[in-house]
Amino acid sequence: MHAAVIESFGGPEVLKLAELNIPTPGEGDVLIRVEAAGIGAWDRQERAGEYDGVFGVPSTFPYVLGWDGAGTVAAVGHGVTRFRPGDPVYAASMPLPRGGFYAEYAAVEEQFVSKRPKQLSVEQAAALPWDSLTALSGLKVLELVPGDTLMIFGASGGIGHMAVQLAKHLGYRVFAVASGADGVALVRSLGADFAADGRRDDVVSVARQTVPEGFGGALVTVGGEGPSNAIKSVRAGGRIACPNGVVPLPTAAGGTELVLYDGDRTPEAMEQVNTIVERGGLIVHVAEVFPLHAVQAAHRRLQSHYVGKLVLKTGRSGNALGSIQS
Repeated sequence: MHAAVIESFGGPEVLKLAELNIPTPGEGDVLIRVEAAGIGAWDRQERAGEYDGVFGVPSTFPYVLGWDGAGTVAAVGHGVTRFRPGDPVYAASMPLPRGGFYAEYAAVEEQFVSKRPKQLSVEQAAALPWDSLTALSGLKVLELVPGDTLMIFGASGGIGHMAVQLAKHLGYRVFAVASGADGVALVRSLGADFAADGRRDDVVSVARQTVPEGFGGALVTVGGEGPSNAIKSVRAGGRIACPNGVVPLPTAAGGTELVLYDGDRTPEAMEQVNTIVERGGLIVHVAEVFPLHAVQAAHRRLQSHYVGKLVLKTGRSGNALGSIQS
């Protein structure tokens, strides 16, 4: 199979095309013929080696990135009961130890695979898993009640734009801090009650004018000084949820609690997301789609401004193996 791999940690230039053996599904595994892979903001950190050893699994090369993917079932291992060859699926996996979704095939444990809702294209399904599950998990951490108002900082990103919609589904009022005019337009189109441009607006001032009583909580998906200032608007007793991996961590004001968490990818959580998608309550915004041979360009795009999520299409179209230009 064709795959985009790294043989050492570094910048976008370390990504190369290679030919690898198709994984053999073990007991309880689903072998997916990958049609599209989500490109997470965290892929850049992983490519650079920042996750080396973090998960208790040694990094081995060639290393195949890609935590999110979608395609069709190619084969199933012994004991798999929920899927059969030909089923359209998506999955939330981890690149270690068996390799991620930047490849034409990936083997994933059955519990982390879900049927693809018919409302989603394969590209949208590839962008959905970890971002939606991380958004949903963060909202649960906040322990809000319908009618509460929360701030979502980083609201136009992969996790953030899904969090806006999931928060509305749960009955919350949303103050969305997005990036740029296009980000503000996106979150407003997705149902945000209030929106501010984190690049241009005085978010603290706008927040105080808009929600003078303070926010019940905040979900922060990006690091930096901006979020630390903005979340001072969370009232005493409120929580700030921040997924693990965000750097630098925001600083919680006195009387509030910063909670770090991981996305829940249990079948129950995935089914909850699917139900919301099937009811028309979740739009997946794909910013741009890159062919596999342009994986370096895709990772350079990670370093620029965009809204939503990037996607990599796998397959054999494009340049020959090894012909990527830095």
